[in-house]
Parts: sequence; structure tokens; C-alpha cells
Amino acid sequence: MRARLFWKLGLTYVALLLVVLLVVDFYSAQILRRDYLRDASDRLSSLLRIAVSRPPLLDDPAQLHSWTSWMSQSGVRVTVIDSTGRVLEDSAHDPESMENHSDRPEIRQAFATGAGDSVRHSKTLDLDLVYSAVRYQPPSGPPVVLRMASPLSQIDSTLTNLRSRLLLASLVILLLGGMASLGFSRMFAARVERLMSFSRRIADGDFHPLPAERPRDELADLAAAMNETAQRMDANIHSLRDERNQSSAILRSMVEGVAVIDAHEKLVFCNRAFLDILNWDSASSQGRPVIEVVRNSELLSLIRRALLGEEGLQTDIAMGFIQPRNFSVTAAPVKSLEPDSAPTSAGAAPANVKPSGAVVVLHDVTELRRLERVRQDFVANVSHEFKTPLTAIRGFAETLLSGALNDPKNNRRFLEIIRDHSSRLDRLTDDLLKLARIEAGKLELEFFSVALAELIEGCAETTTLKAARKQLSISIDIPPGLPPVRGDASLLREVFQNLLDNAIQYTLPGGSIRVTASAAAREAVVSVTDSGIGIPLADQERIFERFYRVDAARSREAGGTGLGLSIAKHIVEAHGGRLWVESEIGRGSQFSFSIPLVS
Repeated sequence: MRARLFWKLGLTYVALLLVVLLVVDFYSAQILRRDYLRDASDRLSSLLRIAVSRPPLLDDPAQLHSWTSWMSQSGVRVTVIDSTGRVLEDSAHDPESMENHSDRPEIRQAFATGAGDSVRHSKTLDLDLVYSAVRYQPPSGPPVVLRMASPLSQIDSTLTNLRSRLLLASLVILLLGGMASLGFSRMFAARVERLMSFSRRIADGDFHPLPAERPRDELADLAAAMNETAQRMDANIHSLRDERNQSSAILRSMVEGVAVIDAHEKLVFCNRAFLDILNWDSASSQGRPVIEVVRNSELLSLIRRALLGEEGLQTDIAMGFIQPRNFSVTAAPVKSLEPDSAPTSAGAAPANVKPSGAVVVLHDVTELRRLERVRQDFVANVSHEFKTPLTAIRGFAETLLSGALNDPKNNRRFLEIIRDHSSRLDRLTDDLLKLARIEAGKLELEFFSVALAELIEGCAETTTLKAARKQLSISIDIPPGLPPVRGDASLLREVFQNLLDNAIQYTLPGGSIRVTASAAAREAVVSVTDSGIGIPLADQERIFERFYRVDAARSREAGGTGLGLSIAKHIVEAHGGRLWVESEIGRGSQFSFSIPLVS
């Protein structure tokens, strides 16, 4: 661009200068020629006035010849022509051999008006001459014309000399002017190139300002305006970049999955949570058709409805088969105006509004739905757990009041049943209150150094009688020197006792129970392994829920409330440990919990 602009400007200036010089040369030559001709005509007119004041004797040829010779000494050609056009005398040629001059323009004009002038080529002398003629009336006879002529060769020589000097001066001016114009063109092209380079830098994101332009002209004003524009663009881009980064950070840190789909059903943007929900790699998701990323038909249908412009779309969907997860899906269209849409009237909204995309938000409500289910199960279980003993108490109380009170054979048995069910209600109420305190964070823990070996042996002694009744063998494997743990001894005893009671309860007669303990770098692990009926894999995740029982009939027969494992898990977690189960149907179960060691 710079070379083209440089040559265009430079050659244009040189061409303009050349045209101006040519025009000046042409018009100056014309003006000088006209001035020279006018001076020559004035000189001839002056000589003619002298000739008229001292006219020749036309009757005496010798004297006419002498007068013609005398007048021609001024460097002009002198000719005398009679009224018929015949040449009487000529200072430059033999008049006898000259043709009739009646048709010469200056002669006709002189006879007609008294004076005549012309510039023409002389056939007699074969020269270009300036003619000036005047009519002279002798004292007797017809009038004659006295004509004088000056050759143009002198004028042409002078003009040629002048034009050669003018041409030389024009060449010098052209050379200097051309160099100046090329220099100016180079400077101008360089300044334009700097502005173009600056505009390219702005387009590439480089907003460093240009140095101040010199001199102060329109290009300098343009550079200042571009600098100001670059500063504003830089500020706006930084502001937009900050807003984009903030929005991106917010969207990427959201636990909800967010995605933007364009009108062509292609994924424009999605955060990490959305890809994790759909188990998709983030590196290859952008720009893909949404049908390749989203494999759920309900979600696809909702997205397409949003792309058609439907508002307020919300539904719940389930994803996964082994561990299904529930999501609350909200989809909304992103509307923009078509380029050809226009308001129907002044101030009215455009009639042609079409969605340019859709925004989809996936909120994981799996835990919420689980808690709702737990709450519903809790209400149902509590109602059921309370209803059974209350029904028994009410029934036996009504039986006693109906006359069985006086029946010595049954009244005591009925009262014992009422007592047992009231005791069950009491245990259930205590467990519910304890669980409520634990979940509310009001469980008071007193941390001390607890010897696990003593705790395990003490609990095992209390269960020896129960195990003997079912012909169960209990073995304890505790390594010597087991380090103490940090915890509340009474609560840890309750956890271990609950695990032993469950092992005895769900182990068939003749089975075995094994208690082991081990210490790692920071925690101790206690395990209770039985050879009982085992727990199905599907129930192992829910075994620690409130009132959840694998074998509800067996649990109620033993007087269990269904809250023991839930309470035990909360107690262990309050100590900074964890409680888990490993089980296989028909081969028994192993319940283990970890407790941090004393620092």
C-alpha cells in the first residue's frame, strides 16, 4: 500500500507540476510573441509616419529608389504600391519581377481605411514578415500605399532563446519540485502507513497509543482520534473481559449444570457441572450438536421446545441406571430480533421475534428427593412403630376393662404385655430424641483417652449370655499394645454394643461372631464380622437410614427400634470417623468403624 500510495501521490504531483510548466511555457511564448509583434507593428507605424512626413517623389524613379534605400536603412523592407497593385519600388527585390499586390490584405485594408497590418509569409522573399501599410495621397495623381515589413526571424530567434532559458528553468523547477513532491509523498505515505499499522494493531488487540504526530494537521488529528478510540476500546474490552471472566467463574463454580444452545441445536457454552452430569469430556463439547452430548430424550425434548419459543419450561428427569440421579430442569429461550424485523409502528415492539437459542439449567435434586423420601418414610415408619404398641396397649387395656381384670389366669399376662409395649415406646422415644439431638448438633461429647481393648472386652461380656442362648461363638482378636483413641467412652460403647447386638440378632444358631481391632497411622478400626444371613447390595446404601430394616419382622421380634445403626453412624461421624458395611447374602456381614487415635 505504501509504495502504491507513494508513487500515486509523487507522480501525480510531478505530472501536475509538468502540466503547469508546459502551460506557463506555452502562454508565455504566446504572450511574448504577441508583445514582440505589437512592438514591431508600432515600430513600423512610427517609420511609416516618418515616411509620410517625408514622402518620395513618385514621378522620379531614381529619387524613388533613393528614398526607398534610405528608409530601408532602419532594417525594414520598404515597398511602394500604386492603386492598381503594381509594385513601383521595393528595397529587397526587383519590382519588375514582382507580381501584382492588390490582393495583399494589408494593401486592401490600407486603400480601404488608410492603414493596414498583417503577419504572413512573403512569397517573394519566402520569409515570415510583419507588414504595416499606410495610404499616401501625392499632390497630384492617384493614391499609393507605402508599406514596410520586418522579418519575424528576429522575433523567432528572440523567442527561441527565451524559450530555451524558460525550458531550462522549468527543468530545474521540475526536478526540484519533483524531489520535493516525492519527499512529501513519502512522508505522507509513511504517516498513512503508521495509521494503518496502528489500526491493524487495534484489530489484533494491541492498544498501545501512537506517538504524537508532527506537524499538527488533519492526519495528526486523525491519529489523536484513533488513540482516543483505542483507549476507549481498551477500557471497554477490559471491562467486558472482567465481566466475562466473572460470569464464567460464577457459571463454572456453580453446582448446577448450565448450558447455552444456539438456534441450530449446537452447544455454545456449558460449565463443568453440566458435562459432569452428562459424563462428557469438556475438550470436545464446544460447537457439537446437542444431540451428541445430551442422550436423554426428555431433556432433548425440553430443549427443542425452548428453541421453538416456549416459556416457563420446567420438569424433573432421572438419569443413570445403577445409581439414578434426579434433576430439576429449567429451560428458557434466548430471544433476539431478526435483521429484517422492524417495528410495526412508532414505539411498537417488533412483530417478528425468533429465539436465537436456549439456556438450560440442571439442578441436582437427588439428595433433596432422597430427603423427601426419608421424611415420608420417617413419618410412615414412626406412625407404624407407634401404632403397633399403642394398638396392643389399647387392646389389652380394653380387654382388662371388659372383665379380664378379674381373671387371675390372664390379667397378669395382659399387664406384662402392656408393660413390654410401653417399654418399647419408651425406647423408641428415647432413640428419636437422641437422634434429633445428634442431627441438631446438640449432642454433648466428652472427649477423653479411651482404651479400645477394655471397651471391646466389656461389651463382649455383656453379650455372652445372649450369644450362648443362640449357641453362637464370639472371638476377639485385639493386637497387644493397641493405642488409645480419642472419644466419648459411653457413646463409643453404645456404637459397639449396637453392632454386637445386630450380629447376634441376624446370625443363625450355631454361627460365629468375630471382633477385630487394628491401628493405623492416625486412626483405629474396629470390625464386627458375623456369619449371618447377609445384606443385599441394594440395601447396603440404606441400612443406616432411620427405621430401615432388611428383615423387619425379625427386628421387631427382638424389640429393635430400627434407629440403632442411624444413631451409631451419627456418633461415629461426630468423633471424626466413619461407619461402613461389607456384606454378602448367605455369607454374613462385616460392620466396621474408625475412630481417630489420641494425638
